[in-house]
Amino acid sequence: MFILDKPFVSDFLKQTVLKTGLPVLDNAMARTVLRDTSAQLVCKSDFLRNLREGITDRIYCNSEDAFGWVAKNMAFTELPEKIQIFKDKALFRQLLKGLYPDCVCQDVPREQLHGIDISGIPKPFILKPAVGFFSLGVHKIDSDENWYKAVEAVEQQVTEVQDLYPREVLDLDRFVIESYIEGEEFAIDAYYTADGNPVILNVLKHLFASEADVSDRVYVTSGSIIESWHEPFTQFLRELGRLADLKSFPVHVEVRVDKAGRIVPIEVNPMRFAGWCVTDLAYHAYRINPYEYYLDDKEPDWANILKTRTQKTWAVVIADIESDIDRTRITSVDYDGFVARFSKPLELRKVDYVQHPLWAFLFTESDGDGLEELEPVLHMDLNQFLTRTSRNH
Repeated sequence: MFILDKPFVSDFLKQTVLKTGLPVLDNAMARTVLRDTSAQLVCKSDFLRNLREGITDRIYCNSEDAFGWVAKNMAFTELPEKIQIFKDKALFRQLLKGLYPDCVCQDVPREQLHGIDISGIPKPFILKPAVGFFSLGVHKIDSDENWYKAVEAVEQQVTEVQDLYPREVLDLDRFVIESYIEGEEFAIDAYYTADGNPVILNVLKHLFASEADVSDRVYVTSGSIIESWHEPFTQFLRELGRLADLKSFPVHVEVRVDKAGRIVPIEVNPMRFAGWCVTDLAYHAYRINPYEYYLDDKEPDWANILKTRTQKTWAVVIADIESDIDRTRITSVDYDGFVARFSKPLELRKVDYVQHPLWAFLFTESDGDGLEELEPVLHMDLNQFLTRTSRNH
């Protein structure tokens, strides 16, 4: 079954819902995006009865905005507990403590950040919300001066974004200080079968502009990335699933791989794949529908899929807006100019930039590793595509 919620449902997910004919929880978002369609909307009582009676054991949430509803209505299942373990960074680190005893993790209320003595904490380290989304409130700390700037930035961000997402998605009242892992960063879309076996549906490599960069601007996938990391990440996911007892469960997992090849988890996002329906990139790249694969318990035949998907790289470019920009002053966006920067744009998704600190997602395809085209994007000033009114307008 599906639970659809804000902020975004892609047309691809909408068409998947219609194609499968599976039940969708009747809520405001579902009624909006599925209006005048044949979608099977079911009321809360029928949705919950299907779970209680074992008619279905698989739910896909497109958004963490649904987690409050899950916590309130599905206490008879293990889902609220699983969500809390993964969304609360402190609980998550406790779960993994036996595997990563050398990783620092300190839970700090926001009002106590100014008084923290960081002199004894190995640098660099990461400061981020205990319950977070995207890179909101995330800061890399490599000096005392950087720490004080980050704490001030946190206070500013609280006033800017605290009302954008429910507390189950972003909680800026509690933060964690945790070890920074040097190495490459990846995001994995996967699910666990009824027997607890992990099935990888996509692997995205997170590109950064510099060591200090913590933004989410560019993620890429390719046949070589899948070939290189499918087995190591499957082994890692198997151990994670054992610790958390995951079955019939989708996840979006972010990890870093250090120089020694050790895979260290950054976070696990439960009950969904890549947010804002970015998981749809798997279809562009590999003709895999991640929603159907999970709900139908299918596993990609990677050996055959990759035979026809070589020498190409697929990317999602996230057009973010700097936190110091007043989004209400934006009057227009040069989407055409932005898209024209890419040799083969596949799909542009516009975002309400007044409501959210970004204005688009763009899927692209490039020859080879794509770096010649994509690396400049990491350093690009995206303000050039924005038209804004003057402050005294």
